[in-house]
Order: sequence, then C-alpha cells, then structure tokens
Amino acid sequence: MDTIIKKIDKLQPNSEENKRIYEKAGAILKKGGLVAFPTETVYGLGADALNREASEKIYAAKGRPSDNPLIVHITNMEDLEKIVETIPKEAYIVAEKYWPGPLTMIFEKREIVPYETTGGLDTVAVRMPSDETAREVIRAGGGYIAAPSANTSGRPSPTMAGHVEEDLGGRIDMIVDGGAVEIGVESTILDMTVTPPMILRPGKITKEMLAGVIGEVSEDRAIIRPDSGVAPKAPGMKYRHYAPKAELSIVEGPAELVVGAINQMAVGYISKGYKVGIIGTEETVEKYRAGVVKNIGTRSDEATIARHLYAILREFDAENMDYIFSESFSTGGIGNAIMNRLLKAAGHHVINV
Repeated sequence: MDTIIKKIDKLQPNSEENKRIYEKAGAILKKGGLVAFPTETVYGLGADALNREASEKIYAAKGRPSDNPLIVHITNMEDLEKIVETIPKEAYIVAEKYWPGPLTMIFEKREIVPYETTGGLDTVAVRMPSDETAREVIRAGGGYIAAPSANTSGRPSPTMAGHVEEDLGGRIDMIVDGGAVEIGVESTILDMTVTPPMILRPGKITKEMLAGVIGEVSEDRAIIRPDSGVAPKAPGMKYRHYAPKAELSIVEGPAELVVGAINQMAVGYISKGYKVGIIGTEETVEKYRAGVVKNIGTRSDEATIARHLYAILREFDAENMDYIFSESFSTGGIGNAIMNRLLKAAGHHVINV
C-alpha cells in the first residue's frame, strides 16, 4: 500500500488545498480506511468508530492487542449523546470546562458503538480534541473517529508526522501532516461510570484541576504500579507502552546522587562496548561526562519535558542505543503524566540512589 502524505498549511487554514486534503481524508475514512492526523496530544490513527471492520484495521496496522480499547473522537456534545447511554451531570460540568481539550471521559456505550471499538467492553472512551486539524478530519470522516496513537503498538507515541511514517508507512492509507503537536503526552482519561469519577491515565488535565470543578476525584492505582491482569478499561492500562528499543532505567533520588550514579553506570557500560543514552534536563545536562546526553526540557516548566519525551526516545532508537538512563521527575501536575509514561516505557525498572 502506498501511504498518501499531505501537509496542512496552518498559516492559511481555509485554503483550497487544505480543504482538498480534508475531503480526501474524509473520503478514505468513510470507506473504512485508515488516516493518521495530529491532535494537541499526539498523532492519532483514525478510522470510522462505528464501523467494526474499520476498527479492526487499526488493531492490525498497529499490532495492538484486541482487548485494548480505542478512544472515539468527536467535535460536539450532541454527537456524544448519540453514542452513550447516560451522561452524568459531573460530565457536563467537566466538558464545559475542559472540552475541547486533552481529556477523555468513559461512559456506558450505546449499541451503535461496536465492541471492536471498545475492546469488548460495554463502556466507551470519548474525547473532543481542540486541535483544528483534528477537528476538520473528524468532521470530514463522519463525526465519530476512533484514534489511538499512530504508532506501532508499544513504541513511543508519535509527536510528528515523520514518526507516523516511520512506524506505519505502507500500512495505512493517509497521513495528514499538521506539524509538531502541542502537548506531547496522551490525554487524561476520567472514568465517569464510577463514583467518585476515577482517573485511569494522567495527562495535562490533572486531578487537582478536575477536583476544582466537580469535587472528589480518585486515581487508579495502576497509574504508578505495574498493571494487574485485569482487562483494561482504558488505553495504556495493561500493556507495556511507549518503549524504546534500548533497555530504559529511571534513576531516582537526590539530584547530585542521580547524576553521579548515571555517570558511573554510563562509563561502566561504555567500557564494555555498549552505547548509552542519557535523558537529562536543562539544569543537569552539562554534568554528564559520558554517553549521548539529550536535554529533555527544564524542570521549571515540565510541559517542555512532556513535549520532548517521545521524540527523544525515538532519537535514541535511531542512534541504536543499548541502554538509556533517565532522571525521574516530580509527580505533581503534568509531571504525574511524564512519570506514568516513563515507568511504562521502562517496564517499571527504577534504580533508587
């Protein structure tokens, strides 16, 4: 299969060429094809969410386990009401504040949503992205687009069109190139079928932000510990995700001890002929003495760290690293999402110093 790649001109959003790109993407989606497109979080691999055969194509293209549910992307509240049984009042409050945006909510599904889209569950995960390119593709494709991250299952999520092409080129119909994404980690997932509502995956919309508008919010323990064998209710809960090819370890402890330990381990592995990558921050990169050191961002603005995380893991893959050592990050705000992704990428391998 030849994958069509078309770049959106964001400086002229209403250009005729952009319109032709969206029309082409919509036609492919309506025929049951696969189209990758940017959202504000990561690139998604889109298919008609109400077409069971189309959803099955997503799993096949990604090599994704069939019990890992997909997120249905919409552009308005009226469309939500057509695919879910009930919408709790708290969901309306949250939607008023944070939709469109990087937040997914889980509801009891209506029969119109096939089990192939929900991973066999009676619940459906729904999101309303804010990225205008995403919204145009969703509207063009019929309004209900299932779209997990547009990568080979288990690999770091794509934050640029080139990452999608690297993983899925020749396996999907089209890639809509909207440039680099804004946030860089996937949406927060909030389960609205339980009381109090429960965060199943952390993201830019934090527990504190949600509690500020609806009161008590709980968090699933699997966010910070290895997942159990329970069927996942949301994407990313059960399987190893975001992983580079190299063995990734997170080094945790006081900053000076972390830098010293990483330097020592890097020298040791390099002396044995291995290639070593180090994920440091603006505050620490100059303190590392060996290996390939990459600056992931600044601790004074952890949004920069989230934005660069997956791209750096992919860069290390391209450079054929054998081992990667990363500093740990705070678990406040978006730092909780960063550590959740890092822990999964590392298979929960943490070195305490």
